[in-house]
Amino acid sequence: MENGAIGMDAYERFLITLKQKFSLDLSGYKRKQMERRINSLMNILGFNKDYDRFVEVMLQDKQIYHRFLNHITINVSEFFRNPAQWEILRKKILPKLLSPDKRIYIWSAGCSTGEEAYSLAMTLLEFFPRQKYSIWATDCDDTILQKAKEGVYSLKNVKTVPDKYLNKYFIVKNEKYYIKKELRKHLTFEKHDLLKDKFPRQMDLIVCRNVVIYFKEVIKDRLYLKFYEALRPGGILFTGCTEQIIQAREIGLEAVAAFFYRRPIN
Repeated sequence: MENGAIGMDAYERFLITLKQKFSLDLSGYKRKQMERRINSLMNILGFNKDYDRFVEVMLQDKQIYHRFLNHITINVSEFFRNPAQWEILRKKILPKLLSPDKRIYIWSAGCSTGEEAYSLAMTLLEFFPRQKYSIWATDCDDTILQKAKEGVYSLKNVKTVPDKYLNKYFIVKNEKYYIKKELRKHLTFEKHDLLKDKFPRQMDLIVCRNVVIYFKEVIKDRLYLKFYEALRPGGILFTGCTEQIIQAREIGLEAVAAFFYRRPIN
């Protein structure tokens, strides 16, 4: 046993092994939530907290490893989640950001299966049809990103989409709802890890909702600062309804509405 591992419990040693063997760093996530998710999968697979054996099997069986990755990734998403916030975005935030003379750049960070990114595209096409825009939608999970790119949803998935939008932006086949090409035209889905990869610059709008809540406080602070730096002056960060940024002023952001934060122009 290495000296650094003395005093650590089995779960903490497991995290170190994941980083060494798979280059997978879970140390930034809240322990209670992540440990519960991992142990639930291990129980299903019959490992019962035998972390060493679990690592051995994942090294030998890629399917088990990918199942592990899919299980620990938080992939809860829906179209127009928290409608009141989307109303604020449409009526108060976007009109101040948009200009028909220039293209605006939007980042859907932690886009999961794509509902958020497609909701943004529908909002822009429906209410600001003359606006040029590009939406960069990212997630760290390859499997989830593939689903987002395919844009195929069940009836349950689209229950929060207004009927008008369903008829206009989806094609229905065999009880599945397929996103039309028109909606995909200005979207790019790419893999991006918020904890490891470089952030973009000069974004007009960053939408990162119900993602940061899973990280430790020190990681949250670091991410919010990086989001601030990724915005252009006057750009907006849109967070989830459980993600109020208490230290917004210290970072340099100013609250302009509930869960909307602006990087000041000056």
